[in-house]
Amino acid sequence: MSIEIHPTAIVEDGAELGEGVSIGAFAYIGGKVKLGDNCHIHQRATVTGQTDIGADVEIFPGAVIGTAPQILNFKDDGTSRLTIGEGTVIREHVTVHGGSPAHGGLTSVGSHCLLMVGVHIAHDCHVGDKCVFANNVALGGHIVIADQVWMGGLAAVHQFCRIGQHAFVGGGAIVVADVIPYGSVIGNHAHLAGLNIVGMKRRGFSRQSIHDLRAAYRMLFAKEGTFSERVKDAEETYGDCKELMEIIDFIRASKSRSLCLPD
Repeated sequence: MSIEIHPTAIVEDGAELGEGVSIGAFAYIGGKVKLGDNCHIHQRATVTGQTDIGADVEIFPGAVIGTAPQILNFKDDGTSRLTIGEGTVIREHVTVHGGSPAHGGLTSVGSHCLLMVGVHIAHDCHVGDKCVFANNVALGGHIVIADQVWMGGLAAVHQFCRIGQHAFVGGGAIVVADVIPYGSVIGNHAHLAGLNIVGMKRRGFSRQSIHDLRAAYRMLFAKEGTFSERVKDAEETYGDCKELMEIIDFIRASKSRSLCLPD
């Protein structure tokens, strides 16, 4: 398949373009960029930096992808880079920055994500596959977001937070603590409002898994006993529930950050 580049677009020497790539009017592609097969870069989009983009990615007008991290006194030693997985759609005016050399230098966005208008993903974030971020979601630096996380418009996440897989963040929420897998958080500051049951049903989780996870959730966040005791009790009672064990593993993986908890 042929490559289509509008006469007004700028593609710097050194850029690597896969088969079937199309680049619209006044778009800019930097010299260290790699575009996979069938990528579509719309007019006036910018892709720069050491950026590697997978096949079938679509980037809409006004998006600026791969620029330097917003860090005081940043000096690029050649390790600041960005990767975006195949099939991801990046809508108008999205910004995604490269990583910081002091922390490994990598920002990554997974495959088949949808980043709606005005989303910002800061340096050293790692976003999983099939995530959907609505308009103007903002991620601070060093955030880790697992697969199939959905975030409502205008939600913001504090740097270094973790959000577990299949979680849901409500529109306008301000997240300052870690969100368990399958959790649903709302508010400013965000609190845990239950499980993302709607998302689980849409993704085909069994009724038994949802039933067991609901029961285990009530045990985890009950008022009796210490939290560590409740985690142990939930594991002993519902340890056969794979989804619960993902939550427990998530909780145990970090001792340094607090969790989003129910009000």
